[in-house]
Amino acid sequence: MTSQTLQKNSGELDRSLGHGQMTMIALGLAVGTGLFLGSGGAIAIAGPAVIVSYAIGSLIAAIIGACAGEMAVRYPVRGGFGTIAAKFLGPYAGYLTRWAYVATMVPLAGAELVAVGQYMMYWYSEIPLWAWVAVFALVIVGLNATTVKNFGTLEFFLSSIKVIAVIVFILFGLVLVFFGLPDAPASGLGNLTNDGGFMPNGLGSVFLALAVVMFSFGGIEMISISAAEAKDPVRSVCSAAKAMMWRLAFFYVLSLFIIVALIPWADAAKLQGEIETSPFVMVFSQMHIPYIAGITNFVVLIAALSGANAALYGSTRQLHALAHDRMAPAALARTTARGVPAMALAFSTLGAVAAVVLAITGVGGIFTKMMALVTFCVVVTWFMIMFSYLSFKRREGNASPFRVWGGSATAGVAILGLIITLVSLFLVGDMATSATIGLLFFAIISVVYFVAVRKVQTADNSAFDEVRSVTEQQPLDAEQR
Repeated sequence: MTSQTLQKNSGELDRSLGHGQMTMIALGLAVGTGLFLGSGGAIAIAGPAVIVSYAIGSLIAAIIGACAGEMAVRYPVRGGFGTIAAKFLGPYAGYLTRWAYVATMVPLAGAELVAVGQYMMYWYSEIPLWAWVAVFALVIVGLNATTVKNFGTLEFFLSSIKVIAVIVFILFGLVLVFFGLPDAPASGLGNLTNDGGFMPNGLGSVFLALAVVMFSFGGIEMISISAAEAKDPVRSVCSAAKAMMWRLAFFYVLSLFIIVALIPWADAAKLQGEIETSPFVMVFSQMHIPYIAGITNFVVLIAALSGANAALYGSTRQLHALAHDRMAPAALARTTARGVPAMALAFSTLGAVAAVVLAITGVGGIFTKMMALVTFCVVVTWFMIMFSYLSFKRREGNASPFRVWGGSATAGVAILGLIITLVSLFLVGDMATSATIGLLFFAIISVVYFVAVRKVQTADNSAFDEVRSVTEQQPLDAEQR
């Protein structure tokens, strides 16, 4: 066995992700099922004013992603923002942040696989849902078990399909709104003010809709996690953060504008909770293009598969980091000769296993039921990222080669948005129940920490020592900043 193999088995990850792969891994979750399916629920709450809700959500998400990126450029460590939280806020904060993210990603991977199965049944309805879930679970587990380079290549491919589909949707949608097609006259902007006006449910609904909207942006923090496996962490994280910020705003705001301009908002709102249909499908159906239904189904299937793939990756890396700091069983820190944390990957498949079991038992509405719980956990994660950033700026100032415009003041805007989102979760229908379950989860893991983990956990400062020379030797020029 070579020294490299011994080093990998001791727990080190493999640095082989490129610039484009880093960007697409982050977009793998941030542009996905939440946009294609979740937008119906947000439209039901805010009506056409959902455009403003998504604009606010895009701003909040961009700030969070940029702040995570600034810290990751300085410290591209394993565990990403969770390890950074431990450094700047203390061990308990690092523990809470990482377990919050695991609680987000593990079930999300399973829920996305259920969506994949539903889409496959569009073509092969005779095959049971659980079989499709099991098959695609094996596919993404197998890919995650090879090398991070293979994972990055696949995610780049899957996310590229989604991005291209969204761009095509925007272009065709703008044509339908302003110019029309031979058999589909231009819709104009009438639907933005029909049926009760632009804000039919009042100004408060714009902020209330954030409870649904912010689910769509889960994944923006993936930049920080994947930085530990980047070939060139400084330049890759910088490029990925900037690209993601602009793409999120462009994709979400324009997409929602097209949807509510083309479809009466009350009709789009009826789709909330229906995993087989989405406002995107309704819009594409109006184009009267042959095979459009099948093409659209393929695109949303890819979106769900990409989301499951990225979620499995994210939870695996956080569990690996937790085990390194003795906040999870030590076996989860072990990696294969290829640098893959195999035991952490196995644990992360529990969400996929649960999805198979639920599909076999015939439980319905899995994706919708999971959305509020996932949103609650990811909002907690984002809070911890932002508090870590405030501490980071106080202690290190502009030490990072990549800096967020406005620094702490800009971060304060995102924190205010997260507070509004958290309050909204307890005010929107069934979401209050899931949010309450989330509170119970954090109470339980906090008890576990203070009873058992605090006595044995360690802060792995070597993770910071091993990358400090990397960041200091690769400063960015003014244009890249």
